[in-house]
Amino acid sequence: MERHGEEVHLDTDEARAGSTPHVTRYVLAVSLALVLIAFTGIWLAQAHL
Repeated sequence: MERHGEEVHLDTDEARAGSTPHVTRYVLAVSLALVLIAFTGIWLAQAHL
């Protein structure tokens, strides 16, 4: 941490103040897979009518 008068400059890790477990990637991947499965099911249901 550096001070320049009234300003405080932090490194990225200091400003983040936590860990980044990359959970968002897994949520996005699972959500995308579920949407594809749902759309495929809807498409197949419409094709058999």
